[in-house]
Amino acid sequence: MGTILVAYGSKEGQTEKIAGRIAEALAAHGHDARTASVADSDVSEALADADAVLVGSSIHVGAHSKPVYEFVREHRDDIEARPNGFFQVSLSSALDDEDARAEVATYLDEFVEESGWHPERMAAFGGALRYSEYGFLTRMMMKRIAKGATGDTDASRDYEYTDWDEVESFAADFVEFVESTAGTAAGGAAV
Repeated sequence: MGTILVAYGSKEGQTEKIAGRIAEALAAHGHDARTASVADSDVSEALADADAVLVGSSIHVGAHSKPVYEFVREHRDDIEARPNGFFQVSLSSALDDEDARAEVATYLDEFVEESGWHPERMAAFGGALRYSEYGFLTRMMMKRIAKGATGDTDASRDYEYTDWDEVESFAADFVEFVESTAGTAAGGAAV
């Protein structure tokens, strides 16, 4: 089986946690799955050694991670040369209403437009409110956002909105995609 890199940009740790869970699911399907922050100095080497790549970004204050944009712009040709996908993590993805779904779609469209990369697979996952990680100003801003979104404004605790079944399903779909791509590209040989 092949090596799959799960590169991510994470601020408070939820995107990193999701990347780790995706890597575990990929490994359960027999692949050598590795995670790496896009800020790590050896992420370029990990990409060069990968047969497939997933990139994940958190969204904060309506914007994807700048280091993720930098990574994708710098390595776009290498990413596109192998089976690839993208996932984003946001509070909006946890909400089940028309406005939130439109906002999530807008984030994905903006990422594609601004990065110049057209991922072959994409997903959006609910993130977390990490009040324990926020400074005073961020905590106040997030409480205000949460008041209208989830109602979870008790800053004495953290909240997690990730649907782990959805994460596992995305990982399984990506494995199927990678294996079908390898089968057609290598005359039926599995990655």
